[in-house]
Amino acid sequence: MDQPSLFAQFGGRAAVEAVVEDFYVRVEADAHMRPIYPEDLEPGKAKLKLFLEQWLGGEARYSDLYGHPRLRRRHFPFVIDDLAAGRWLRHMREAMTANGVPSGVQAHVFERLGPLAHHMVNAGENVPREALGDARLS
Repeated sequence: MDQPSLFAQFGGRAAVEAVVEDFYVRVEADAHMRPIYPEDLEPGKAKLKLFLEQWLGGEARYSDLYGHPRLRRRHFPFVIDDLAAGRWLRHMREAMTANGVPSGVQAHVFERLGPLAHHMVNAGENVPREALGDARLS
């Protein structure tokens, strides 16, 4: 018998949406994290929902709209330090727990999400800081 996809184990689109909404509430309340984000959080929420769904094995709606994620490049406009990467992960784990994502699923997700979050760290690096916006990257 085939094992359900990680996306299905996570709880599907409804769980992804709930986790991302909860995550952003936590970011808004974090004095270190909030300044990293743009004033309007809604576009980022929408993109994170699409990306996380795809990354977990759901539909490729993010890539259909924006092309290859190229996450590190897309995050260059934001100065991200090690503390921010750690807090991002903590807020994401707390949001998953609060929204009922099973601990075994979280463990599998964070095996991959931890290195990805730390790959976004760019503080002190000479990287292009202009935003790509909604540019479609292939």
